[in-house]
Amino acid sequence: MMHLNIEKIKKLIPHRKPFLFIDECKIIQKGKIGESFRTFDEAEYFFEGHFPNNPIVPGVVIIEAMAQTAGVVVSETLINKNDQSVLFMSINKAKFRRPVLPNYKIKFYVEMTNNIKNVYKFLGKAYHNDSLVSEAEFSAMITSK
Repeated sequence: MMHLNIEKIKKLIPHRKPFLFIDECKIIQKGKIGESFRTFDEAEYFFEGHFPNNPIVPGVVIIEAMAQTAGVVVSETLINKNDQSVLFMSINKAKFRRPVLPNYKIKFYVEMTNNIKNVYKFLGKAYHNDSLVSEAEFSAMITSK
């Protein structure tokens, strides 16, 4: 197992604040399975409008965090990391089971289910404590920058 801190994550994916939604990542199986973590602080920029007096992490942010986790898992195996990028292709079967509230620490688990050439398909799940809060299937493509 490989543990990546925020600085190592930044070397693998191009996302930066305010759009980097993972703080640490564990590669469980190189190129295939990983999990990342993020505590959504009550000062997050999106809580101001989503929703006033009832802050909830937007579902798209949760899906994006899963995708960023998958990007790290895949990018860690690429030879020319600096010349390639991982881009979303599709999101399917997204489900939001429970709201994610301020100060929740979320675990994002991703597992590659298929890889054909430069296209990768993943199953992603998000957990607060041991409770499933969201899940989705998604695919991404490795492209040259």
